[in-house]
Amino acid sequence: MTHSLSTTTNGPGLYEITESVVNWCQQQGLQFGLLTLFIRHTSASLTIQENADPDVCLDLQDFFNRIAPHHGPYRHSAEGPDDMPAHIRTALTQTQLTIPLHQGHLALGTWQGIYVFEHRDHQQRRQVAMHLMGE
Repeated sequence: MTHSLSTTTNGPGLYEITESVVNWCQQQGLQFGLLTLFIRHTSASLTIQENADPDVCLDLQDFFNRIAPHHGPYRHSAEGPDDMPAHIRTALTQTQLTIPLHQGHLALGTWQGIYVFEHRDHQQRRQVAMHLMGE
């Protein structure tokens, strides 16, 4: 089964999409399999992170701001000062996740959430391609 999940972001940060992903998977009626998520952008990424303490997400943002600041010595600047740092942050993270489906549930840990990690400064509409296969 395939699906495209669309989400709006409002600047840099982690946007949890766990509930939408879990709901879609449960609607498919499979018991065992693999879910693949793929973000269709070069300036945002996907990650699985703790969803219990919001400081985790804030600390991640702070870290990436230090290692890929807006005003670095970048050649690429045609799309604004936030674009090249966004590409670097995406290169250091993931654009694809694979999660097992076990007994009809995604095999996420107790405190794990699925996030779109937005790296651009302005509102964006992000597309996540979803592919679930199994039985």
